[in-house]
Amino acid sequence: MTTDRTALTVLLLPAAVVFVAFFLLPLANLALLGGSGKLGWAAYLAVLTEERYLRSLIATVLLAGATTVATLIVSGVAGVFLSRNRFRGRALLTAMLTLPLAFPGVVIGFMVIMLGGRQGLVPEVTDRLFGERLVFAYSMVGLFIGYLYFSIPRTILTVMAAAEKLDPRLEEAARSLGASPVRVVRDILLPGLQPALLAAGAICFATAMGAFGTAFTLATKINVLPMVIYTEFTLQANVAMAAALSFVLGAITWAVLAVARTVSGSTVAAAG
Repeated sequence: MTTDRTALTVLLLPAAVVFVAFFLLPLANLALLGGSGKLGWAAYLAVLTEERYLRSLIATVLLAGATTVATLIVSGVAGVFLSRNRFRGRALLTAMLTLPLAFPGVVIGFMVIMLGGRQGLVPEVTDRLFGERLVFAYSMVGLFIGYLYFSIPRTILTVMAAAEKLDPRLEEAARSLGASPVRVVRDILLPGLQPALLAAGAICFATAMGAFGTAFTLATKINVLPMVIYTEFTLQANVAMAAALSFVLGAITWAVLAVARTVSGSTVAAAG
């Protein structure tokens, strides 16, 4: 027994060292730094009381929530369809749907600009059809499209893997008993996919909360928390407030991941 415990300790020691060195210590330092400015520990309260910070926090949470819901709907339908059907071109279609995984956030931001920027495709088309250019790339709409674009590939792969493990005989039995397609989805598919959807949704939410590259590329009229942190740190030289905002952002993200893991009963990885 003692030998087993010693072996277990030796095996866990490297992970523990990495956890303390690269997570606990930086997080503790970040929390202390957030309370070291002229506002002191009131900087954390300022996140919720000062209008600029509160509005950016609410906008970020709403944007991340909308991205998560839209991603789960699109990826859920597409993932189940691809896992249940075999047809010519399926592998190519799957590869195209997962292609955005190869692109960093800045590249996705430029792609949104090419779609809805001042010289983009949509403004050109709307100008010819209606005589007015519809520009949306530099707003929350453009950021939402960008987040949706890089969230779908991660989610659709998770849904496909989970859907392939479901027993199709359960759906066949439900249909044979007279269940409607809506009831099959509600009573068979959704419960079976719930752990995967919760895990993928939590990661999608966390990624959208902290994504910076796409927001930085489209930041003309966008006021989300990562951009506010960047502004406080670089332009205002308010390192303490930037640290406080970063800590709050991380705490919200961690809380969502923890709740999703508890509810789903499965492992939810942290977002990169």
